[in-house]
Amino acid sequence: MNSGRRHLVGRVINDTSSPGRAQKTIVVEVVRRFRDPFYGKYVKQRKRFHAHDEKSEYKKNDMVEIRESRPLSATKRWVAVRLVERPPEV
Repeated sequence: MNSGRRHLVGRVINDTSSPGRAQKTIVVEVVRRFRDPFYGKYVKQRKRFHAHDEKSEYKKNDMVEIRESRPLSATKRWVAVRLVERPPEV
């Protein structure tokens, strides 16, 4: 099953439902926590990735898994693989 490509889990912060947005593209923010080598305190680092969403099935605030892929556009190098968690609707 492991294809040798990186898999990351992050939250969708922008999806295609917003008017004027690129179709079949979601923006996923991945938060990584690591220990600062000098001070020893834990630091959060956020990074945003553009991912391909073929069926436009992922919505804002969904937790999704993305997989590295070949370049699909100028900024897209990831593909949304699966839904990890969807927050309850209010």
